[in-house]
Amino acid sequence: MVNKSQIRKFVDINVERQLVREYLLKETERAGFGGLHFERAFEGTSMCTKITLKAERVGMVIGRKGKIINELQRRIREDFNLENPKLQVEEIGDPSLNAQVMASKLASALERGWYFRRAGHSTVLNIMESGARGVLIVLNGKVTGGRHRTQKFTAGHIKYCGETALEHMEIGFATAVKKLGTIGCTVAIMRAGAKLPHEIELRARHEVGLEPIVIPAITSKDIVEEELDEEQADAVLERLEEVASEAEFTDSTEDTDAVDVSESETEEVAEEADAEVEAEAEVEAEVEAEAEVEAEAEADDAQESESAAEEAVEETEAEAESEEAAEAEVESDAAESSDDAEQEDES
Repeated sequence: MVNKSQIRKFVDINVERQLVREYLLKETERAGFGGLHFERAFEGTSMCTKITLKAERVGMVIGRKGKIINELQRRIREDFNLENPKLQVEEIGDPSLNAQVMASKLASALERGWYFRRAGHSTVLNIMESGARGVLIVLNGKVTGGRHRTQKFTAGHIKYCGETALEHMEIGFATAVKKLGTIGCTVAIMRAGAKLPHEIELRARHEVGLEPIVIPAITSKDIVEEELDEEQADAVLERLEEVASEAEFTDSTEDTDAVDVSESETEEVAEEADAEVEAEAEVEAEVEAEAEVEAEAEADDAQESESAAEEAVEETEAEAESEEAAEAEVESDAAESSDDAEQEDES
């Protein structure tokens, strides 16, 4: 039961804070509401709840001689179940980097008749020009026509989930009320100067205040000479000879391996050269065969052309002979006809 009551207590506190946020958003919307920050602190000997209101135009929240802010604090104390609330106002440094302010401006632009694409792209441009690393704008509702649709505008670097999104992304929401229906405007901004986990910067030791690493030099004082007995000296010499023999053996094996590798490489190179020579010879043989075939074809074509020329000459001669014979017949017929005509005249 104790755990349940504690959970219920935390839930009730968060519900009251959300109701306070909605109330202050409604009352200070024209002043450029930019968010709330709740903090429990001690004031003297009593516990209080500090409410920090971020606004674009602080004067409209405070009012003349603090009239508006005192009225807001009185209403919060009477209407909401918070422990000794204290309302404070803080001015926003750069409104273009505040997600709630930009969401409210986007909703106001849509209500005043701006086309949704123009409003979305201009909001993205203003945010990115102010130095943000990334921005995501989502419009949900009856943007155009009678059907519900979703339109997104993105630019820069965006994180959608995880601890990185919770730490570096700031989210604001506003509602635009139009004749066709309501449009939800969500603006998520990655803050300027946000350092992502994968971005690592290496610095020199002197830049972070560390002394440079100094490698100590070996001097003659560090060398200690020891006197050895004959047995110890013999043992050391034997060990040195073993090490030298092992080194020679490893060098010789490496040389033999290198020689084998070089021989195998030379054999491969020679085989490749022979293969290239054979391929070139085959290509030359094919070229020669093709040349012979072409020469034979040309010779046959030449013979055929000569025979055709001879036949044409023979045909022309035969035609000339036939024409001469026809002319001779015509002349003989003409002579006979002339003779007959003379005989008839004489008779």
